[in-house]
Amino acid sequence: MTRLQGSCLLLLALLVALLASTDPDKNKVKVLRELKVIDASDANMKQCLWFAMQEYNKESEDNYIFRVVKVIQVQLQITDHLEYFIDVEIARSNCRKLSNNNENCVIQENSKLEKKIICSFLVGALPWNGDFTVMKKQCADT
Repeated sequence: MTRLQGSCLLLLALLVALLASTDPDKNKVKVLRELKVIDASDANMKQCLWFAMQEYNKESEDNYIFRVVKVIQVQLQITDHLEYFIDVEIARSNCRKLSNNNENCVIQENSKLEKKIICSFLVGALPWNGDFTVMKKQCADT
């Protein structure tokens, strides 16, 4: 019986030690520079938007590729990486996903295939490493 009690006490002590060592502030990302509106012509932002659109089109169940119609706003926050908050209007193009020629795609207009969407992307980037991640995506039809 004492061996069982000793094991239980040991497990309890380990649990208390584990909980005591968990620091919730340790997992927070330190913001080095707060959100700031930046120019849409920023080279790193263009890379992030290109990456976000590649990911959007991969995940989309639509048969057509979506292209950016207009960049609405871009904000940058610096933490341990660059965080780009990008608001864009995108639209369905005339290029099907299976096509390899995506450079000459034009936006579908005045047809039953016309579709426009407003998207907000949060892209984490270390552009000097070629590292991009879509951290959050929210889109809604216009």
